[in-house]
Amino acid sequence: MKQRMQCVAKIVLGLCLCGGTAFQASAEPTDAAKAARKAKRAQAAKMPAKKKPRYLETGGERKLNVVYKTVGKRELQLDLYYPTAKQGETTPVIFYTHGGGWAAGSRFGAANASFGVIHKKLISEGFAVVSIGYRLARKESGVAIRDCVIDAKDAMRYIAKNSDSLGLDPNRFFMFGDSAGGQMAQMLLLASPKSLPGAPALADASYKTVAAVSWYGPCDFEKTSLFNHDDRENFRDRFGPRILNSDPKVGTEKKLALYREMSPINYLRTDSPPLLMIQGDKDTTIPVKHAYYMQEKAKELKAPVEVMIIKNAGHNWRKVEADIAPTRNEIIEATVQFYLHHAGKISTAPAE
Repeated sequence: MKQRMQCVAKIVLGLCLCGGTAFQASAEPTDAAKAARKAKRAQAAKMPAKKKPRYLETGGERKLNVVYKTVGKRELQLDLYYPTAKQGETTPVIFYTHGGGWAAGSRFGAANASFGVIHKKLISEGFAVVSIGYRLARKESGVAIRDCVIDAKDAMRYIAKNSDSLGLDPNRFFMFGDSAGGQMAQMLLLASPKSLPGAPALADASYKTVAAVSWYGPCDFEKTSLFNHDDRENFRDRFGPRILNSDPKVGTEKKLALYREMSPINYLRTDSPPLLMIQGDKDTTIPVKHAYYMQEKAKELKAPVEVMIIKNAGHNWRKVEADIAPTRNEIIEATVQFYLHHAGKISTAPAE
């Protein structure tokens, strides 16, 4: 067991690259190349859109469209997927919070692309997966980012409160999220269970967070320069209105308090549970500055934060100028192994 844990630690450590290499910009494409790309896009637009799956197909037990709370007349739902591997007395849980800038996306993202791959791997390794639907902070919706986080915390509280009947372990909660969902995963990991209270019926729920992985999620809203990837002048604070609930009349003091409240870095402590931040060095949406800034704070506090930098990667691991390194498959494997390591599990799935 000890040998296996050391091996897993080496896998993640070997992929955690804490710096980037500069690449020369590609030559300007020719008119012929531009025309070819335009024709390819036009052809793709004529193709019928491939329907994305709504739910994970695991071959195991699922509880879908579970209402975890009601806000006004709106029911908020989650999907619960049980592990297909042999379970112990209780089951650890991965909570997935989707991306979309807190204003788009849905819990069905859990079944898409790399997220579906990761969740199926974890389900095969004995984890349950919960994909959380939360309110979206759209313009004039009356919903702010703090509401998104509160909803996600209430989903965790619901699972914790009903853990006995569901056969889940409230002392082994893990988080995973991308982009906006990455910020939420950090908040769910680091903020105490009683903080940011939501539905009164769930207020007495108790749980323990173990570890989280954030894919290209921001760590600090107060330091707005972290979002300015090329340090340009007249930089616009893109996400501020979603923190302030689109209210331009919010005073400076209240604005600062709201920014700080939604910044995961302010909840980081020496004894915080482990966090892995994976960030692309060419990401212009959530710049790599966030990972480095969290890493600096973690070193200062001696907090357990690991950083994995993906070279040539934009947002969503989009290739920029050259192939990304480590590869997408290596990112997926590092993510899964991080959870296995901190759950004290030994991989049972065959190597691919």
